[in-house]
Amino acid sequence: MINLNFVPSWRLARYTVWLYVSRSLAVLLSLSLVLMMLNLLSESGKILAVTGNGEAELWRYVGYRFPQLISFAFPFSFLLGALITFTTLNSNSEVVAMKAAGLSAHQLLAPLIGASIALAGLSFAFNELVVVKGSRQLSAWSDNDYRPVPPDSGILSDIWVTAGDDYAHAQLVTGRGTGVRIQKFLLVERQDITVARLINAERARPDGNGWLLEDVSIYDSAMNAVLKRPTMRVMEGVEPQRFTLAKVDPDAQDFATLSDNIAEMKQAGVNTATAETGLLHKLSQPLSTVLMPLLAAMAAFGLARSGKVLLRAAVGMALGFAYFVIDNFAVALGNIGSYPPLVAAWAPFLLFLLIGETVLVRSEE
Repeated sequence: MINLNFVPSWRLARYTVWLYVSRSLAVLLSLSLVLMMLNLLSESGKILAVTGNGEAELWRYVGYRFPQLISFAFPFSFLLGALITFTTLNSNSEVVAMKAAGLSAHQLLAPLIGASIALAGLSFAFNELVVVKGSRQLSAWSDNDYRPVPPDSGILSDIWVTAGDDYAHAQLVTGRGTGVRIQKFLLVERQDITVARLINAERARPDGNGWLLEDVSIYDSAMNAVLKRPTMRVMEGVEPQRFTLAKVDPDAQDFATLSDNIAEMKQAGVNTATAETGLLHKLSQPLSTVLMPLLAAMAAFGLARSGKVLLRAAVGMALGFAYFVIDNFAVALGNIGSYPPLVAAWAPFLLFLLIGETVLVRSEE
């Protein structure tokens, strides 16, 4: 008869969960701080090179970047935390004592899996409420060379669209629909294969069926001269959605907004492979925390006196890092349309779930 009592001792469950969570959070904090210091060293010169930027802007950068690093390091940290926990329990013969008391490998892991599910929910909420907003603001700020940008209202940066044979570039795009506003606009007008005019404008906004440019500078290649105009109308028939849908970054949009954008992209006939893969990966990525105790469990089993504890820990670490490599590879293939989005987001998770369960069953036997 199958034993479904996965937590026979709540005292042992609390003990193992405390070891796992405390060590994982310590690794997460340490790793995130180290990455933040290295990242700040590489970017501080660019930030302070802008006139008017000072210490406040450095702290602003930290506020945007640190949540990203926490999200990035989250599954890695719980893999290392699980390995530290299992290695310690094995070295102190606590695993032997637990198994001698009648606990199976699944019963030993069940509290950690339960804690990981709760942490996965916390990670998803953190990504949705904190990380996506910081990513969007940091992307706009860095693309603007750390100069001041408008308050966040769905900011997009570095957008290219086509307008017939011409190309248009927007440095910063804010707003939706007819409320779209562009800063630092460039229109490249072509004649056959040559550039006829370069039209630069400080600001652009929808105006009827076209776009109204303000503070315009025009370079005419035929005249080899630069002309100045206060305003100018261009790009008749180019909808505002072309700019807001041209660059949909899943990392900079929450789940609901990204879902709405995917629906708009489908209506506009835009390829949604990258956006759909990113949407599904928003669910599978936090759940990767659930795999970490399972993949690291190899370090828990086997006698410590056999001298192979470190070898088992190294194999568990290799399994964990192999998951991250394959997951990123699958997402990349999903972004270019080689894999269906569902397969790209979930296949690595299911594959390593089966691998971890197979290793656990063999260890228990």
